Amino acid sequence: MLSENSLKEITRNIAKYPADQKQSAVMAALAVAQDEYGWLSSEAIAEIAQILEMPPIWVQEVATFYNMYNVAPAGTFKLSICTNLPCELSGGKRAAEYLKQKLGIDFGQTTPCGTFTLVEGECMGACGDAPVALVNNKRMCSWLSNDKLDALLEELQTSVKVTG
Repeated sequence: MLSENSLKEITRNIAKYPADQKQSAVMAALAVAQDEYGWLSSEAIAEIAQILEMPPIWVQEVATFYNMYNVAPAGTFKLSICTNLPCELSGGKRAAEYLKQKLGIDFGQTTPCGTFTLVEGECMGACGDAPVALVNNKRMCSWLSNDKLDALLEELQTSVKVTG
């Protein structure tokens, strides 16, 4: 199921741990699978469990505990908006409400075109840059005014049009 490149990346991550502790690579393996498929299906979770020689339920528990993993299909871009207190006090709630209105969706929903999924995020460790958001768990965006949010959405939509 996983591509040869993904399997090589998982093997590289496993090698970071002692041979009898390969299960320690579970989070990295989940990230690799999610990068390849966009989300973690039960088949992907089972494959990771087999590679790491651990029960599939243990892999599932990790995948469902952390909000960076998608255990259901998500949009091309998952926008995670921090709404913890420091971000909220600095405009996080405003940014979230603006995105909800602009995209026509609520937290946990995906736009009908499949481009954006909006989720409420936990602290991202950038309180001084609030309000902040993560795009696909990899790109942090800071000081999110409405203008910056508009520019971000336009950039992401344009990238879909160019690559899609």
